[in-house]
Amino acid sequence: MDSATTAYEARERGYDLHFLHTSYGQTTESKEYACAEALREELAVDDFLHIETDHLARIGASSLTDDSMAVADADMDDDSDEIPSSYVPFRNANLLSMAVSYAEANDCEAVFVGAHSEDYAGYPDCRPEFFAAFEAMVDVGTKPETSIDVVVPFVEDSKTDIAERGTELGVPYDLTWSCYREEAPACGTCDSCAFRLQAFQRLGIEDPIEYEERPDYTGEAAPGSQA
Repeated sequence: MDSATTAYEARERGYDLHFLHTSYGQTTESKEYACAEALREELAVDDFLHIETDHLARIGASSLTDDSMAVADADMDDDSDEIPSSYVPFRNANLLSMAVSYAEANDCEAVFVGAHSEDYAGYPDCRPEFFAAFEAMVDVGTKPETSIDVVVPFVEDSKTDIAERGTELGVPYDLTWSCYREEAPACGTCDSCAFRLQAFQRLGIEDPIEYEERPDYTGEAAPGSQA
């Protein structure tokens, strides 16, 4: 959802799009890849690179890549600083490195990233400081004539802000996937499903994908209750 909206935002800003999608052993990698392909067709993107890598899954220590670790249910009232089990150690640095290599090889001017404020509340590699530091590294580590901006258009925004902007841009959210657990239907109760559903519920818009459960995350009913 976030990456799709970011792609549409990049196009709105006048960029020609190149798509990079990575399968790194995440539970829903097949569904995510299918969505990326569908969005590629929808946006008529000619240059699409799909990279398969297993090193993050082999490293483990994340419920997204390790079958022995359960994906936790969402706790929307959790104000702790604890890093969630779904955090993949230093994942975004790995993925951004691939993206910068791809961008430099294709003379691209920017790498767009879909991270946002509700991400960096729990994931250290989604913080604005991380992206600023990574961009500084890109400046030092690429050819002298290379200039690549790391653009994170929604980094200070909420998931609700993203859904609202995506609706304005006409993002086909039926071609996106957020669930950490299942490839179909979405579970509706993991963190990623919860924030997505909450965003659509706050806007009064029906989320077009299929869910096993659709709890009310607006505060009108307790999370986990059937809506």
